[in-house]
Amino acid sequence: MKHSLLLVCLFSGFLTKAAIPEKTIQATITDIQAKGVTNTIAIETGVRQVAHLWQPQDGTDSEFQEFCVKNYITTPEQKQQVFQKVSHYFEALWGHFNEITLQLQLNLHQDNGPLHDIDPMFGAYSPGSHLINDLYNNKIGFIIALNFPEVPLQDKEKLGSDRMAWAYARLGDVFTQRVPAELIQAGVKAESDADVYISSYNIYMGHVLNAKGQKLFPEDKILLTHWNLRDEIKANYNKGKEGLSKQRTVYEVMKRIISQEIPVQVINSGTYDWNPYTNTLTQNGQTATGTPEATERYQRMLNNFHAMKAIDPYTGKNFIERKFSGEMEVSVEDVKTLFTQFLSSPELKEVGKIISKRLGRKLEAYDIWYDGFKPRSNLDETKLDTQIQKLYPTAEAFKAGLPSLLVHLGFTPERANEICDKIAVDAARGSGHAWGAAMKGQQSHLRTRIPAEGMNYKGYNIAVHEFGHNVEQTISMYNVDNFMMAGVPNTAFTEALAFVFQKRDLQLLGIENHDPEKDNMDILDKFWSLYEIMGVSMLDISIWEWLYANPNATAEQLKEATINLSKEIWNKYYAPVFGKKDETVLAIYSHMISYPLYLSAYAFGQIIEFQLEDYLNGKNFAQEVDRIYRLGRLTPNEWMIQATGNDLSVEPMIHALQKVIKK
Repeated sequence: MKHSLLLVCLFSGFLTKAAIPEKTIQATITDIQAKGVTNTIAIETGVRQVAHLWQPQDGTDSEFQEFCVKNYITTPEQKQQVFQKVSHYFEALWGHFNEITLQLQLNLHQDNGPLHDIDPMFGAYSPGSHLINDLYNNKIGFIIALNFPEVPLQDKEKLGSDRMAWAYARLGDVFTQRVPAELIQAGVKAESDADVYISSYNIYMGHVLNAKGQKLFPEDKILLTHWNLRDEIKANYNKGKEGLSKQRTVYEVMKRIISQEIPVQVINSGTYDWNPYTNTLTQNGQTATGTPEATERYQRMLNNFHAMKAIDPYTGKNFIERKFSGEMEVSVEDVKTLFTQFLSSPELKEVGKIISKRLGRKLEAYDIWYDGFKPRSNLDETKLDTQIQKLYPTAEAFKAGLPSLLVHLGFTPERANEICDKIAVDAARGSGHAWGAAMKGQQSHLRTRIPAEGMNYKGYNIAVHEFGHNVEQTISMYNVDNFMMAGVPNTAFTEALAFVFQKRDLQLLGIENHDPEKDNMDILDKFWSLYEIMGVSMLDISIWEWLYANPNATAEQLKEATINLSKEIWNKYYAPVFGKKDETVLAIYSHMISYPLYLSAYAFGQIIEFQLEDYLNGKNFAQEVDRIYRLGRLTPNEWMIQATGNDLSVEPMIHALQKVIKK
């Protein structure tokens, strides 16, 4: 998962009604034209954007007019000069704020010992929350908005290969709204609190009992929800009856978390033995009384909603629109249409039949995580753990091994070292994430959970995923042609490269798959994985749509709505394949708590990954990755066209699966 600062208030839609009268706007445009500027459309766009942002405390109508006339840049040469200066200043500002935030959240994200109440307080503080308002107050924001106004999405799509026009457009994304600093800070705090809640939500599996009251898991096995619980299900597909019992037990744990019937006594604690089937506690053979968590999970979701909704009036868009049309630059309706097309594809039933046959039983709800198409599904994970613990006993050892991983993928030793010198590796408190640099001279951070005995396979698999993020973050920061173009179109595009790397985790260990069916298995695996994440993404969107329709809902009402929506989506898209109704498994995802509306990035990431893999097949992997991620922050479809020559679409994956099924 890519970690991003909550800069939600920097990159989305227009403010509300302009305070400047139309006659003043027209007079201002005329006065600027009198200076010899002939591009009337550019003048009007810039003046109107400033008018939308201008507030009474900024000055009178006549002062607005005087400001615009004085500060409108009249020559292309001067405009480019100002742009380069502004790019430098923003790199300094955003880069150093990124570094400050990294340090303030250090103990929340790294395993540096027990947390104190002071840690989340510092972690929730946003040092840059006043920046944009300060730049309005000193008029810098108005100068930039006047000369580099927002470019609508449909116009960005027409910029083609004009890199300077793209860079100007990205600067135009910065000053489009004006949100009070206290609301930005409140949003950061809500998300940070949710992240702390999730990162400390461990289940002590050595104290969890199966349906027969037996302990199946090692005494010291502690799993973070939901990521490690999911991975435990995946790890037990080749473990016979005991593996099946473990999977069913983990799913019972998940259902208790979703329903909030889970006793608080078993969250991040091994004091009691817990039977999730009966939801009973015992200690030293004696029955104990548990206290249900009730609605804590959903209160965190509700806190995020209220924080984001408070920002809405200052943007002219709700959080759903800001996240999709603004941040992802794809409308939520287009996203839902694309996802519905895939989730409704008849090929899914055929894949379900293949999985059922391979398992020798009917599908169960947790089989949305079926992992048997991957080459590692037939490997003994215990042996993998031993191998990886020897290779990477510490974060420092993994850091030292990064260049060799890139060399294995075809990068030259020089280029591998150049990239890896800009990546730090930290032991994570939670499941792990990648934190990118925001200025040249900074390192990106790879974080993964590393137990005392050394990195295990689950941690390694996550680390390789995060390494893919770090490679993207490094190339798209250090090797783009302009700072304003640094990054990728949206989080889905960094997820794509992370998936490309993660897929090669065994290859990087020297474990090659010579199975002639591996390409077919890979397509089946990707199709099923996309099936899983698209349904969860639809639930994430549906919950936020429900919240906006019920803004005064309580946490209890949100819990019931989430459970009902998860059943509705399951019954529509999964019950026809699984033969089971009213399952709630889609509601387990921790992302919905700590990373609201992020899940769709994974779905898009897998679509992008498939197109990338299809394009990279037979080409020089290292050279193409280096070229593609230098494209920077184009719009999603334009990026895909310039990267692979094709539009962004789910059709290639469906067509590929159709060929596999025919075989």
